[in-house]
Amino acid sequence: MDQYRIITHQTVPVTNRMRWWNRLGIGPRAGLVAAALILPCCGGLWVIGAVAGDDKPAGTLSAVDNVHAATGTKSPAAAPLASALAAIPAAGEGNASPQASDKIPSQEPVMTKRTITEKKAIPYKKRQVDDDSLPKGEREKRTTGIKGEKTLTYEVTLVDGREQSRELVGSEVTRKPVSEVVAVGTYEEPDGGDGNCTPGYDPCVPVASDVDCAGGSGNGPAYVDGPITVTGSDPYELDRDGDGIACDT
Repeated sequence: MDQYRIITHQTVPVTNRMRWWNRLGIGPRAGLVAAALILPCCGGLWVIGAVAGDDKPAGTLSAVDNVHAATGTKSPAAAPLASALAAIPAAGEGNASPQASDKIPSQEPVMTKRTITEKKAIPYKKRQVDDDSLPKGEREKRTTGIKGEKTLTYEVTLVDGREQSRELVGSEVTRKPVSEVVAVGTYEEPDGGDGNCTPGYDPCVPVASDVDCAGGSGNGPAYVDGPITVTGSDPYELDRDGDGIACDT
């Protein structure tokens, strides 16, 4: 009878574990239950196993240690664990990994220089000339304008392959431009009595099959007195000496 207790007509062997549990009061039992709820991953499960009669798993805390954990007191068994945890350096403190602490040395920028050439167009000029053989206000292009070309030489500075600056070190005209020439007519017909005048003479020379200077050797049929200024072409060849004045002798 000293080794057994009768419960509902069944005999259950009373082990040392059961005797230990029965000796606990209400407070310690509540603490163990709380420890089982707070630490389900390790200590709490062991407490349940201790009550059920299972052996203590290797590497787990004892029931007393769980009681200390639930009540906030220190356990001698927990001291080495706490010391080991305290010895682990916090993130970012001391003994930083070489990968995190080592710095990649900065590279110096690479500067290079090179010479380049570029072609640039030279615009041509426009010029007007008077032409008394053309009626006044009439325009006629005599020469077509052509653009010229020059070669520019630059010294370019590059930093890491990108252009930073350029300096003009040479300029040469490789093709000269050609000016555009436009003739502008200035001829005006002189006033005549009947308006029947031959263009290119001042004063009026009448229109006829042939005109000669009066008093000359020509045979007409029309004659004019000089001097007459030849302002255009000389269809009657009145200006024999080519000085621009007809019938002046």
